[in-house]
Amino acid sequence: MILDRFKLTDQVAVVTGAGRGIGAATAVALAEAGADVVIASRTAAQLEEVASRVSAAGRRAVTVPVDLSSPEAAAALAATAVAEFGRLDLVVNNVGGTYPRPLLETTAEFLEEAFRFNVATAHALTAAAAPALLETGGSVVNISSVMGRVSGRGFAAYGTAKAALAHYTRLAAADLAPKVRVNAISVGSVATSALEIVVGNPELKAKMESATPLKRIGEAEDIAATVVFLASRAGGYITGKILEVDGGLQTPNLELGLPDLG
Repeated sequence: MILDRFKLTDQVAVVTGAGRGIGAATAVALAEAGADVVIASRTAAQLEEVASRVSAAGRRAVTVPVDLSSPEAAAALAATAVAEFGRLDLVVNNVGGTYPRPLLETTAEFLEEAFRFNVATAHALTAAAAPALLETGGSVVNISSVMGRVSGRGFAAYGTAKAALAHYTRLAAADLAPKVRVNAISVGSVATSALEIVVGNPELKAKMESATPLKRIGEAEDIAATVVFLASRAGGYITGKILEVDGGLQTPNLELGLPDLG
């Protein structure tokens, strides 16, 4: 059966930023596909709610409340997975993000912070997980962004960091082939807490939908389903690729309205 290729029965995954949004949806989707999960984010209460959904799917979740702005904290999750489950098959580097900021207000320190949170953290966990992943023939899925490939004012730090994560994906895939696959998802506008202001404003929401070829804002499950595909045997001949799951965007679908300089 072709659908058997999408199963992750008895595999073990680590998902960062799993308290809500894409990370939470991904953890639940992986459980529904048969995997146990280590889930990490800052807020213990959110993790417990996600863990209950994982349990309802018949799988086990280990919750790790932690500040993942520290690459060292992210790296430790690999050891947690092996200690709790005896193996590790998948890493989902979902944690990340940076507030928009005008170019002239984007300090070098702000740029470095964006790079650390979006790239260094992913690298730290990937490198720490590599020995276990090499044993299982596992994979890594990085969550990048459409802003890593299109231009919009205010996104110098965030877009640069996500573009770096996309190319890091290609480079890591080359280093870890042929046993471990590394891919990324270039995510468009998705209805998560980061877009609460937009989703709650009918005028802004309509504007974004109109500027998106598929005429809707994405759902967290759109990304979660893609993670399952990339992690499973269904995506077993894919590595070093960035899948664009963005509703067809070629330009930003919401401008911040920053004025010309000078």
